[in-house]
Parts: sequence; C-alpha cells; structure tokens
Amino acid sequence: MTALTVPAGPQEDASLRPVPWRRMAWVTWRQHRLALAGLAALLGALALWVWLNGLQVHHAYAAAVACHPASSGACGNLASYFIADWSTAQLIATLLQAVPALIGAFVGAPVLARELETGTFRFAWTLGFGRWRWTLAKLVPLAVTVAAAAGLFSLLFSWYFQPYFGHQIFFDGDNQIPLAPLVFDLRGVAFAAWTLAAFAIGALAGMLIRRAVPAIGATLVAYTGLALAVGLYLRQRYMTPLRTSQPDVPRFAWIISQQWYKGSQPVSQSVLTQVLLGAQLASKGGGIPQSPSIAQYLVQHGYTLWTSYQPGSRFWPFQWIEGGWLLALSALLIAATVWLVSSRAA
Repeated sequence: MTALTVPAGPQEDASLRPVPWRRMAWVTWRQHRLALAGLAALLGALALWVWLNGLQVHHAYAAAVACHPASSGACGNLASYFIADWSTAQLIATLLQAVPALIGAFVGAPVLARELETGTFRFAWTLGFGRWRWTLAKLVPLAVTVAAAAGLFSLLFSWYFQPYFGHQIFFDGDNQIPLAPLVFDLRGVAFAAWTLAAFAIGALAGMLIRRAVPAIGATLVAYTGLALAVGLYLRQRYMTPLRTSQPDVPRFAWIISQQWYKGSQPVSQSVLTQVLLGAQLASKGGGIPQSPSIAQYLVQHGYTLWTSYQPGSRFWPFQWIEGGWLLALSALLIAATVWLVSSRAA
C-alpha cells in the first residue's frame, strides 16, 4: 500500500502570494469605517457650528467697519454686537483644542489594539498580509485621512477667526494675536500636524498596551502632556524673542515676559513693592502717585521695563517649524509601531 503524502508546510507558504495593496486598503476601510464615520460626524458637526457662528461674526464685523461716523451711537451698538461674539469664539477655540486628542484616542488607539487584544491579527497574517504590510495598510491610509480632514477643518476655522485678527479696532486681547496659544495650533498646518501626531501616539500606545481601553487613556494623557509642554515652554523658543524697552509693543506681538531693570540689573517684585510703598507713605494724599501712572513713575525714577516678545510676523515660520517637527515625530512613531509589530506581535 502506498502511503498518501502531503507537501511540506514551507512549500505551501511559498505558493502564497501577498495580498495586493489595494485589497488591503479595502479591508482597512471595511474594518474601520465606523471610526471614520464617527470622525466625519464629529468634524461635520463642529464645522457646521463654526460656519454658522462665522457667518454671524463676519456680518457683525462688516457692519461695524462700514458704519460712519464711528463715534455715533449706532456705530457703537454695531461694534458691541461684534464684541459680544468674542465669548463664543473663545468657547469654540477652547473646545477645538480637544479634537486632536479625541481623534488620537478613539481612532488611532484602537487601530491595532483591538485586533491585538482579540487575537484576530494572527488570522490576517495567514491570508498573505504579513506583519509589516498589515500594519502599514492600517496606519498610513488612516493617518492621511485624519490629517487631511483636520487640514480642511483648519481652513474653516481660520476663516471664522479672521475678523479678530484683522485690525483689532474694537478691543485688544491676548487671544486675538496670531501666535496666541489658544488659536495658534488650530490654524495653518499646525492643526493637521497635531491631529496626525495624536493618531500616531494612539497607534503606538495600542501596540504597546494591546488593549483598547487602556490605550485610549494612555493616548489622552500622552497627548495632553505633549501639548502642554509645547504651549507653555517649547513654542516660544522656536526663534529668539525680540526685546524692547519701548512702552508700546508692536501690534499682534506675543508677549513672552516683562521685567523691570534698574540700570543693567533686574529688579525683583519685592523691591518694586518697597519702592511703591515708599512713594505711598511719602505722598501727601496717602496713595501711590497715579498721575503720571505707576509705570511712568518708575521710569522717572530710573527703572526700565524690558519686554520680551515674538512678533506676529513670525506666524508662518512658527507654523512650519511646529508642523515640521510634528510630522517627523509622527513618522518616527509610526515607524516604531511597524517595527514593534514585526518583532514582537507574535
């Protein structure tokens, strides 16, 4: 009797052909269409809100600018309507700060973590996907999609916020300058870059933790820490700040710090308090001299206020610097994720 033989396993594997990239992209779409639909719903709802408020802001601004004479009561009322929209603008900008973190947590983190948690990734590898091709087919199309969607949304937000940057003819405020932390990372290329970085952080967290829910929490924490570090410490150092002793800082400048000096030596706040307290005790009226103002009083007594600032003209250089290093960080995180899948996922 002749024994029935079966070809060896390696010969069967050698006959398998890798799945074409276009089919892998289709599989990625099928697996993550709900997450992409959620992304579209989130950005769509926010876009509608921003657009409706933007129409109101632009109309109020145009009416206030066109009104003459500006000192009339009617023009004052039109200006007040425009100013009243500022609180809504601040609310919108504040809420939008959380959008990249949410995308990274709920789109990026589960991409790999869900399949690694359930073990279905092993089945995908037996179908000719391969580890690194499986990872790239998931991460790259989704990363491009979220970055493109965020980039389009930032154009809408820039249009909405433009009246507050245009002339500052009605009021001044720290958040109405192009480099203001509240709005800088929502405009230009920064919003798309931050969204891409959040997605890459989520994907890496999902690979490392291999559980969707903990990966979501880790992504939120990591992104928040990075955003705070950049906003509070790093961004202001992209370029060397300018310094001036003039009382009038250039318009649209982002003031980094202010320090009083006596000659070439900085003066602490306690010393200034003692100087003003002495002026208060010496004055006949029993108060700190108010005419001229306190700043003028200090200047008259040999003190100089030095202001360190970033001019508003550096908006686009800052945008390209921040967008560039965030893009490099995202590429590094995605590359690290692919490497980890190839070496450790089994």
